[in-house]
Amino acid sequence: MSFTFRCLDPVADAPLLHSWVTREYAGFWGMLGCTVDDVVAEYSRIRSSGHHHALLGLDDGVPAFLLEEYRPALSPLAPVYSVQPGDLGMHLLVAPPAGPVRTGFTAAVMEAALERLFAATEVERVVVEPDARNTKIHILNARLGFEPAGFVELPGKRALLSFCTREAFHSARTGLHLSPTRQGAPL
Repeated sequence: MSFTFRCLDPVADAPLLHSWVTREYAGFWGMLGCTVDDVVAEYSRIRSSGHHHALLGLDDGVPAFLLEEYRPALSPLAPVYSVQPGDLGMHLLVAPPAGPVRTGFTAAVMEAALERLFAATEVERVVVEPDARNTKIHILNARLGFEPAGFVELPGKRALLSFCTREAFHSARTGLHLSPTRQGAPL
């Protein structure tokens, strides 16, 4: 696996993203009933926000996942927890497998995403707020160093707020013997 990142193009990448977010496995993403135009609108809004960025993750040049990074102080999280300097929010969606299932792929994607986010020296901890019912991601988050902080109510969902510090990520990564990944160009 060789991961790189590029900025998402809301128009050109919308058909691909639509094919991911409308599948049953992506139900927690909240876009099951959306159209391609809805995807264009959502990612155009994100792109124009100035504080929320969408990146397409590539595996050997092939689109494999979506990474969103955002400033929690400017998000719906702001009123539900005490945002700290150095906090950066993350959303992650892995594409449906194009071939046989690859054991450890999602963990490797998560590792690459966290490595990219922590490459910015001002980032002290990564914040996630997956749906409270999404137990699979809670398990993976814990394996990679996230500590649950409790349930919070956000627009459209009850979420498990969790934090991962740089140190917790590096400890978890060492403990799992995860291999380093290549980074793409910054935004």
